[in-house]
Amino acid sequence: MKRVFTALLYAGIGVVALAGAARADLVLAMFERAGCAYCIMWDNEIGPIYPKTTEGEVAPLRKIDLLAKLPDDITLRSKPQFTPTFVLLRDGVEIDRLEGYPGEDFFWGLIGNMLKSQPEWTDDGKGGPEG
Repeated sequence: MKRVFTALLYAGIGVVALAGAARADLVLAMFERAGCAYCIMWDNEIGPIYPKTTEGEVAPLRKIDLLAKLPDDITLRSKPQFTPTFVLLRDGVEIDRLEGYPGEDFFWGLIGNMLKSQPEWTDDGKGGPEG
């Protein structure tokens, strides 16, 4: 009986692991460059709290130097021209973008609008950070 239970337990863990692996990765890429005043403002106002928010859990941040070669695992509609540019990626493919940093008050609403069409945003039943 113990072997049957152990086998079922491991089978269940395997199914959960496969279900998690099948889910596409959602990432918020932040294209920045050294000396960008708005990037520094974002780093000071949003950077420390972003990973602790629902937005940060749903779409973890990945910073990318605008002047560096685009990473091979990212496909964009066009190369960002301004910093910061926030690009929502699913499995490395651009879904949406926000060019510039409009300040803390507007940032959350704009990022929320980008995320609201994504299934991860409402999977918890909260409907995002306001839910």
